[in-house]
Amino acid sequence: MNMRVTRGEPLRLMSVHAHPDDESNKGAATLARYAAEGVDVLVVTCTGGERGDVLNPAMDRPGVREHLAEIRRAEMDAARRILGVRQEFLGFVDSGLPADGEPLPDGCFARQPVEEAAGRLVASMRAFRPHVVVTYDETGGYPHPDHIQTHLVTVAAFDAAGDAARHPEAGAPWQPAKLYYHGALSKAWFQAMHDAMTERGLASPMREVLAEFPADVPAPEFSTRVACAEYFPVRDRALLAHATQVDPGAGFMLHDRAAEREAWPTEDYYLARSHVPVTLPEDDLFAGLRGK
Repeated sequence: MNMRVTRGEPLRLMSVHAHPDDESNKGAATLARYAAEGVDVLVVTCTGGERGDVLNPAMDRPGVREHLAEIRRAEMDAARRILGVRQEFLGFVDSGLPADGEPLPDGCFARQPVEEAAGRLVASMRAFRPHVVVTYDETGGYPHPDHIQTHLVTVAAFDAAGDAARHPEAGAPWQPAKLYYHGALSKAWFQAMHDAMTERGLASPMREVLAEFPADVPAPEFSTRVACAEYFPVRDRALLAHATQVDPGAGFMLHDRAAEREAWPTEDYYLARSHVPVTLPEDDLFAGLRGK
């Protein structure tokens, strides 16, 4: 099967996420880089984030929680404009993060049958015709039920999109060539940030985070590292556009950006599926696809 992109045809990248803001804290600089280079980038957001918390104290004020779904859509639109990408919602309802032993809400995304939910994403894949799809690994990046469901649904859709017998109502078949999982925010990344900041005599906000990781966490084995430090400022602006979710004085916003650019100037991925020959490691999600 020849899946190389012909000269003059735009490359297309689909990034599938669970909630608004996930696209800006996982792989956002990669999206901004490829969009700036002329790649057609589509972010697919599975839910509206309706059951999310307000994580920025400055936004925890009257009227915000009551209109959170509408506000998060507006934040998503602002972020995608900053990144220079397209975006669409699949229309599922946020599952929230139930406490241990609590059931998932009726009708939420994580309770949808995977094959049925995948049908919506298959329709999006067949309409957009991505060459590359990116989503979370089987852990979801962290154990939120919507992140795990996003992984399951995306893998099912990737495998079904090229099969005319599956979801025939979803349009003409299209087989994406490559599927990647994010390798964001590994213990190795936190350690590199901590070391880079302490070497500069800066207070490191990573110490407490590192203490939460088990001592025997294996080193990550990325297949693909995309150089995108030039776009870290774009990533940060997109993150801050999600004002209900991102506190500019806490969390990911605290580490020194100069230290980050020097210590870890890439965003990193695992190649999970490929229908084209590859040589690993890669430095380009479209390796093996670019036409001559």
